[in-house]
Amino acid sequence: MNYKLINCLTAMCLLSAGALSAGEKEDMIADALSAGPASVTDDATVMDFDGNVLKQGSNAYTCYPQSPGMGPMCNSGQWDQLIGAVMSKGDFTATQISFSYMLAGEGSAPGVSNSDPYHTDPRAADDWIKEGPHMMIAVPREMLEGMSHDPNDSVYVMWGDTPYAHIMVRIAEDK
Repeated sequence: MNYKLINCLTAMCLLSAGALSAGEKEDMIADALSAGPASVTDDATVMDFDGNVLKQGSNAYTCYPQSPGMGPMCNSGQWDQLIGAVMSKGDFTATQISFSYMLAGEGSAPGVSNSDPYHTDPRAADDWIKEGPHMMIAVPREMLEGMSHDPNDSVYVMWGDTPYAHIMVRIAEDK
């Protein structure tokens, strides 16, 4: 038996398993760039959710394609930290104003509870929402005082009683 050939084929399979075809990469880039206006996306970096750079940019925004739990988004400032903190259930404190565009809406993602980022059952949540095109704004907590927490309003606070509280701005209704 030719072990060198088997080892070589195994290594090639393992290396290609994580590689994207050119078409897949371009599809992911197009999906990510659908999240923001051209003034944001033209010079944005595009990354997948594993941190691989799909397109190097030169402005302050990083765009991501849709994931199973979220629509495509373009983030500036502290948004990547906020998303990482939600994913790890870690602490987060906004110290600056930061923007996230989701102009493609939630896509095929299921939506989310307005009060609990870890709620997973839309049938058991009385505040489950699936937004269409919107913007999210992370701000220092004191800037949220007096704002609505009602997702029926066009501007409201999401996850208000958590470290991940942020402003939601509805741009259009979900299609």
